[in-house]
Amino acid sequence: MKNNDRQGAVFLRLMSYLKSYKWLTFFALFFLLSTTVIKSIIPLVASYFIDHFLTHFDQAALLLIIGYYGLYLLQTLLQYLGNIFFARVSYSVVRDIRRDAFANMEKLGMSYFDKTSAGSIVSRLTNDTESISEMFSGILSSFISAVFIFSVTLYTMFMLNYRLTLLVMLFLPFIFILVNLYRKKSMTVIAKTRSLLSDINANLSESIEGIKIIQAFGQEERLKAEFEAINEEHVRYANRSMALDSLFLRPAMSLLKLLAYALLMAYFGFSWQTIGISAGLMYAFIQYVNRLFDPLIEVTQNFSTLQTSMVSAGRVFDLIDERAYEPSQENKNVKITDGAIAFKDVSFSYDGKHPILDHISFKVNKGETIAFVGPTGSGKSSIINVFMRFYEFQKGQVTIDGVDIRQYKRKELRQNIGLVLQEPFLYHGSVKSNIKMYQNLTDEAIQAAAEFVDADLFIQKLPQKYDEPVSERGSSFSTGQRQLLAFARTIATEPKILILDEATANIDSETEQMVQNSLAKMRQGRTTIAIAHRLSTIQDADCIYVLDKGKIVESGTHEELLAKKGSYYKMYQLQAGIMDS
Repeated sequence: MKNNDRQGAVFLRLMSYLKSYKWLTFFALFFLLSTTVIKSIIPLVASYFIDHFLTHFDQAALLLIIGYYGLYLLQTLLQYLGNIFFARVSYSVVRDIRRDAFANMEKLGMSYFDKTSAGSIVSRLTNDTESISEMFSGILSSFISAVFIFSVTLYTMFMLNYRLTLLVMLFLPFIFILVNLYRKKSMTVIAKTRSLLSDINANLSESIEGIKIIQAFGQEERLKAEFEAINEEHVRYANRSMALDSLFLRPAMSLLKLLAYALLMAYFGFSWQTIGISAGLMYAFIQYVNRLFDPLIEVTQNFSTLQTSMVSAGRVFDLIDERAYEPSQENKNVKITDGAIAFKDVSFSYDGKHPILDHISFKVNKGETIAFVGPTGSGKSSIINVFMRFYEFQKGQVTIDGVDIRQYKRKELRQNIGLVLQEPFLYHGSVKSNIKMYQNLTDEAIQAAAEFVDADLFIQKLPQKYDEPVSERGSSFSTGQRQLLAFARTIATEPKILILDEATANIDSETEQMVQNSLAKMRQGRTTIAIAHRLSTIQDADCIYVLDKGKIVESGTHEELLAKKGSYYKMYQLQAGIMDS
């Protein structure tokens, strides 16, 4: 889609949000139009005073002066009310746009977040929506006001003297040529500037999240150089935008206004005796020329901001229109009862070209525990991604209790599948809120879940116990404590199926024993799939599957696999050797 067509579509879509605020918009426009009418009357009053009361002063002149300043006060009041209503419309529309963008973002699948940085998404929901707010609260009102003032002023000028008005209109084509030329040249520059601002946000987000790694590996200078490069490029394009503004906006428009003044004064000088132009008419026309050009200058002055707002709105609408959703469900009214799982000849690829899972088949009966081991990139986590419906698999079938996984409602799956990740994520809040996760749980149920996984032991030692504040990502807690809180959060939902994605990989040996005890209790009576890095943690599994390049190359119990002396045996010997050394 061409820039012009896209801008038009984006603008119409923005205007569609006004439908929900018809009365607010109506009053905003009413006060704006009323202000314009008052502005057009004021020069007429001044013109009448000059022609009739400049040489003598009486009671009528006094009343006219009072009326003149009364109109100014009324104009100020109406303008204030118009700004208030436009601001309310602006904030309401931006709230709705943010709500739509956030709601759609939450429905997007993992594939979208794999290719889109968090900083870029944050930039769209904050910086870009704020730019839209500026358009509605300031720029749009100035544009509409300019249209009203231009139309009313031009009409009034025609009524006063059509010859003088035609002279002024000679400059209008030049104005529109300037605006159109500026719009074409600035669009690309502004779009690039906004894109670079998004890159800055993405770079900042990654740097803040990875600050420990950056400092540990002494990468401060490299990251500083990368940030500086993006920052410098942003400044370069911002300067280009400013150069265009400085050339095409106020200076050029002000020059045209001065030329219009010169033409009018020359016309007055040569023609006032023959056509009988009064001093009041001269004053009124000079005022109207000023009122004709000023809104156009303001419009062009704000045109760069409008361009920025349109680019920003387009970026937000791209997020709203993104349809890389989670895999769809048929939403049949079926329930998970036992939690028996089966993969039947499942194949999966992230990009549709390179297979990650290649004809995977296995079964897990109710209450059994199976484990997957293998080198990095063998497909272990991909099995979890497919089972959790984060990604859609291309071939085969996955069933729970004999029912195709696609037939369940998403809520049914989420309520009955408990996921514990290698890196437990804690939200800003309290210990209680992190276990509860906004579910309808009582304090007793929260404490029971914590006691079940032995998290209550360290929670009771905290100064505020379950009300203890949790900072961002739970940085004030140890890795083991964060993992136990994640266990409590999972067990509080009472899932029938448990997914453990290397849940003990980052835990020290001393803490591991406590975590293993908690895991053993969690697994009782639940169908469990575990991805393991440490083979010592899954020796009691009912079946262990060894993956390599997306295929199952070995399967059996711990003892059976050791007896085969294959891949699993080599992995076990390697880890045992490392432990012994």
